[in-house]
Amino acid sequence: MAKHVFVTGGVASALGKGLTASSLGRLLKMRGLRVTMQKLDPYINIDPGTMNPFEHGEVFVTDDGGETDLDLGHYERFIDENLTRSSNATTGSIYQAVLAAERRGDYLGRTVQVIPHVTDEIKRRIQRITTEDVDVMITEVGGTVGDIEILPFLESIRQWRNEVGRDNVCYIHVTLVPFIGPSGEQKTKPTQHSVTELRSRGIQPDVIVCRSDQPLSDGLKRKISGQCDVPIRNVINAADVGNIYELPLILHDEGLDTVVCETLRIERELDLSPWQALVARVEAATSPVRIGLIGKYVDLHDAYLSVAESLRHAGFHHGAKVEIEWIQAEEVEGLLADDRMTSLDGIVIPGGFGPRGVEGKIRAAGYAREHGVPCLGLCLGMQVMTVEFARNVLGLDDANSTEFNPATPHPVIDLMNDQREVTDKGGTMRLGAYYAVLQPGSKVSKAYNEPVVSERHRHRYEFNSAYRARFEEAGFLCSGTSPDKRLVEFIELEEHPFWVGTQAHPEFKSRPDRAHPLFRDLIGAALEYRTHRLGVNQVNAQSGAVEHAR
Repeated sequence: MAKHVFVTGGVASALGKGLTASSLGRLLKMRGLRVTMQKLDPYINIDPGTMNPFEHGEVFVTDDGGETDLDLGHYERFIDENLTRSSNATTGSIYQAVLAAERRGDYLGRTVQVIPHVTDEIKRRIQRITTEDVDVMITEVGGTVGDIEILPFLESIRQWRNEVGRDNVCYIHVTLVPFIGPSGEQKTKPTQHSVTELRSRGIQPDVIVCRSDQPLSDGLKRKISGQCDVPIRNVINAADVGNIYELPLILHDEGLDTVVCETLRIERELDLSPWQALVARVEAATSPVRIGLIGKYVDLHDAYLSVAESLRHAGFHHGAKVEIEWIQAEEVEGLLADDRMTSLDGIVIPGGFGPRGVEGKIRAAGYAREHGVPCLGLCLGMQVMTVEFARNVLGLDDANSTEFNPATPHPVIDLMNDQREVTDKGGTMRLGAYYAVLQPGSKVSKAYNEPVVSERHRHRYEFNSAYRARFEEAGFLCSGTSPDKRLVEFIELEEHPFWVGTQAHPEFKSRPDRAHPLFRDLIGAALEYRTHRLGVNQVNAQSGAVEHAR
């Protein structure tokens, strides 16, 4: 029978429940256990797919086309397992299933209630991915204990231990121990209140993970232990770290995986060496490289979480420390005159929806093309690269995507015919994993070192193949297509060091110990460009000094 770990949070949101759960998942995998993970989200949206990124950060996409919470990205990066749409369940999707069952008559005319019907559906979502191939299932409950919308989830996981047995369930509660400046003290009272609220719902935590900006003293751990009725060794401190990939090692030193295994009656040896080697590589990555991320949601970095992590992974591979310059797409035109754009070593143009900032992204793509700056376009990024080339190289004035100008005379980016009549925003996109055949000898073929690749997608609009011949005659290579050759999946410039776009979202498949090939080669090209750029600047500076001396 699979063992279950439930992770809840208290005091405040954004404490790092997802990273704590992910780190535990990695530690259990390093004990040879088969681990999978799940996120239960209390919001009433069916999924995050139609939510503004400012509301909830990026939408993470799974191979099977699930639009899920960004924490699934942390899960996949840490435990190195591909999850599914079933790994994320929301209140909205759960109520949708319950109401559909009621309409079908599944409840035989009984009154539909939160208990047992909603709680039973929540438990079905947990059971759905608890297969025979899983030793440990880690379920993170979103939100904060005390929120009204979280109550059915707490009741469901409370019932779970009664149904599967005490030795098969471990409850972890993540709380905040704040530092109060005027008194110069860390305070445990918020943790005590949060645990009291959780216990009022029938759940006694087995482990308390205390988030703090500074390490906790043994005295504070004893106080939390006594007030919250957990052994002192089960009070785990997760102090702030500069590098999230250190967290599994820090939590192991605190004893998290040890006490969880004891609670679940698991006896397995641990091999930390692969992760220790990764952390050593991260710490050794010191050569600076400056990458501009041209986005429209840059005020919330979580909107591009997977892109940022993929850049860092590529930096680890090259021993480079990636410095991300967060550039608002609407400000690109003005930034071309100062050093924020001209001092970049590379550019990433990520995905997005809607017209705001698109012209700035097009200008950034043009700047990279004209100045030889390495550039990677992701989804919309590939589309704006296409529009830029059409306008400024092919001379197709007013070329555009029909997403932004339905009346454009040159729709180089357009909807597929079979998408035109669909009006449900949740059902019009190409979602999930699709195969692409790569052109031999191309930059993307060399990067992947594979003739056929699979990447995850999330978009509605496509490269308009009616223009393909004109593009390719001008050196714009459609270097990867769908197996039936209808859809262009990758583009690049033959005479540019690295000006590559993909219709997919490769950032979702990058791993800290296995950088994605496109990001890896972008950073490689950016390091070469940096060496050249700094060398030229040094020569210019020396020439200026000579002229001044004369």
